[in-house]
Amino acid sequence: MTGDLIVHRAGPGITVQDLGREGCLAHGLSRGGAADPSALAQGAALLNQAPSLAALEIAGAGMEVSATRATWIALTGAPMRAHLADKRLIWNASHCLPPGERLRLGPMESGHYAYLHVAGGIDVPMVVGGRGTHLASGIGAALEDGATLPVGKDPLPDRNPSRLPDDPRFDGGRIRFLEGPQTRLFPDDVLARFLATEFTRTAWGNRQGVKLGQDGDGFRPQDGLNLLSEVISPGDIQITGDGTPYVLGPECQTIGGYPRIGTVLPQDLPRVMQATSGAPLRFDLVTLEEALSDYSTPKNLVPGFRRRITPLVRNPHDIVDLLSYNFISGVTAGRDLDEEEPRA
Repeated sequence: MTGDLIVHRAGPGITVQDLGREGCLAHGLSRGGAADPSALAQGAALLNQAPSLAALEIAGAGMEVSATRATWIALTGAPMRAHLADKRLIWNASHCLPPGERLRLGPMESGHYAYLHVAGGIDVPMVVGGRGTHLASGIGAALEDGATLPVGKDPLPDRNPSRLPDDPRFDGGRIRFLEGPQTRLFPDDVLARFLATEFTRTAWGNRQGVKLGQDGDGFRPQDGLNLLSEVISPGDIQITGDGTPYVLGPECQTIGGYPRIGTVLPQDLPRVMQATSGAPLRFDLVTLEEALSDYSTPKNLVPGFRRRITPLVRNPHDIVDLLSYNFISGVTAGRDLDEEEPRA
């Protein structure tokens, strides 16, 4: 059985996102997709489905939704305050959303991009090989109040709630990057200073990229104003004319002329995009072999997340769909019931 997700209230910057569109760069369309693909893999693990299914990406402000049928959801990415009726829901977990009950999300507690997944995926039409919104190219649009989103069929409606351990990837930290064709345009002392600088993730950022803040002089290359425009990609660290670094995001432009000091590894880019404003960031230059040593696609991340899943036990008094659980002689084993304590 399929159903719809009703958006009663939508803050700015809420879009449908998937893993992006591959093979469109030559046509002037960047990959796009979720700013945090690992969060899509976590949602897929919690709902036992493919990470390619579309979810809602919530940037900053919250939202309020309901479903026309009982719908399993998962909440991943940057943690937000989540309430179903008057009950606080645990983040990084799956829950059952009863028909007509309103789920309220917001405000964000850390990070920048939260994800609301539904079992069966957000089943909007495919456009240019993907379901995700690409604001820069005009594919789709941010959600507005009153939007109705079709939900795909849930192949496993009889499931129990589950959770994943909290993932502290919102505090910045050390970010690895590779040399690029323009890295050696930067004098050795400038590159060394870049590696020694503690940057901050500024509040200036969106799906196209993130501005880095730092004290002191900028990072200017030699002959940086004489470069021809060429292909750029997500993760590139562009240096603007005043020497300010920007890390490009999934919806970056496809061509540009600013020099690039290197490219952030795909597995580290979500940590830049998700770093809470003001979080420290340091950059480490690594080899290709080091970069490949722990690289995994979102699809390949899912099995590892599944191994870390534990039951989300709840208090029977608080379970609105209690009669939907499997009972034997009127009792349960207790593993599918746990208590969700409200967080302060």
